[in-house]
Amino acid sequence: QVQLVESGGGLVQPGGSLRLSCAASGSISSIYTMGWYRQAPGKQRELVASITGGGSTNYADSVKGRFTISRDNAKNTVYLQMNSLKPEDTAVYYCRANHVIIATMTYWGQGTQVTVSS
Repeated sequence: QVQLVESGGGLVQPGGSLRLSCAASGSISSIYTMGWYRQAPGKQRELVASITGGGSTNYADSVKGRFTISRDNAKNTVYLQMNSLKPEDTAVYYCRANHVIIATMTYWGQGTQVTVSS
C-alpha cells in the first residue's frame, strides 16, 4: 500500500511559477511509474506528466516546455515544476503511482489546488 500526499499548490499570477511535491508513505522505487494529473471544473481528469523508474518522461502537449517532472526515489518524492503558468492551468492537481507490472496497484493522492489568476 502506498499513500500519496501532494503539497505546493496555491494562487499564482499568470507567468508565475509553482513547485508541487508528492510524498509517498512507502517506497516508490523504480517499480512505480509516477504521474501528475489535473482536473479543472467541468472537465475530465487529464495526464499532465509522467516519469518512469528509469527517468523517462512524458508530457501533455499543453505543458511541454513549461513543466518539468522529476523524482527522488531516496526521498520517495515526485515533483512538478511549473513555470510560465497560464489561467488555463487552473485545476486540482493529483499525484498517481502505478506499479509497472501489477495494474491493480495504482494509488492516488488527495489533490492540491492550483489557481492561476491576476
